[in-house]
Amino acid sequence: MSTHDLTVPVAAPAAPWRQRLGTMVPILVLAPSLAASFIYVFVFALWTLYLSLSNSSLMPTYGFAGLDNYASLWANRRWNIAYTNLFLFSGFYIVGSMAIGLLLAILIDQRVRGEAVWRTIFLYPLAVSFIVTGTVWSWLYNPVDGIQAFVRGLGWTDFSFALTANRNTAIYAVIITGIWQSSGFAMALFLAGLRSVDPDLIKAAQIDGASVSRTYRKVILPTIAPIFLAVAVIQIQFAIKTFDLVAALTRGGPGVSTTFPAIYVYDLMFQRGQIGEGAAAAMMMLAALAVVLVPYSLWIVWRRRAEGRNG
Repeated sequence: MSTHDLTVPVAAPAAPWRQRLGTMVPILVLAPSLAASFIYVFVFALWTLYLSLSNSSLMPTYGFAGLDNYASLWANRRWNIAYTNLFLFSGFYIVGSMAIGLLLAILIDQRVRGEAVWRTIFLYPLAVSFIVTGTVWSWLYNPVDGIQAFVRGLGWTDFSFALTANRNTAIYAVIITGIWQSSGFAMALFLAGLRSVDPDLIKAAQIDGASVSRTYRKVILPTIAPIFLAVAVIQIQFAIKTFDLVAALTRGGPGVSTTFPAIYVYDLMFQRGQIGEGAAAAMMMLAALAVVLVPYSLWIVWRRRAEGRNG
């Protein structure tokens, strides 16, 4: 072996300080928000859990009370009404907003004239906060100067549209308003899914003689099935956290007919001074969110791993 064959490994040059700084800048920028999010979500959630197990009343205390607050919560008739209202609202709200959103997305997908204008109109309610939506719709539902007064002024004196004044129909007023608010959001997601379908699949169905409705039912909609799940999960989160819409629209009334868990948590903690029981109610809301988000997150992870193995 000649001496020319002996090569001495040369150390790689150190990364320039600008390259190292460029690597660190995103971390430094994101670190404060990540730390704040960790404290806001996990630390405060653990503190709320501890309060729910304490004997806190007007002020937080640290005496251990076990599950007494949870037992008192579920023995309360108003809490049971609130949870029943949540399930009733969630079912109609999610199905209604998804059905109307899908219908609007299919109609716009037909390349209608003025598509940008229609998209803007249908998405406009999403730009309005729930508190503003609830306030405006409370005016419309008002029997004195709302829709009922307007129609009666046209001559139909027997017309009745006082949904929020009746405890049996007030919950449906909340449902209608929520659907109006969120249908545009569902439409936007469905429309994005419809536009992402492979055109070759649609052409193949058309060549086979499939009608437009059959093409949507057999080809397009099954292709965007994950979009349905994503929209449903997001809408469930909106439904569980509903507070400002009800607070502005009905304030939980008449009576307790439109009380929701978030309304009840606020009332317990800031009106009645029952922090321990209010924390227990908040933990029950967190549990409801976890029942939705944890399986969905696991499904997303499983799907990405499956796609990675297949890819």
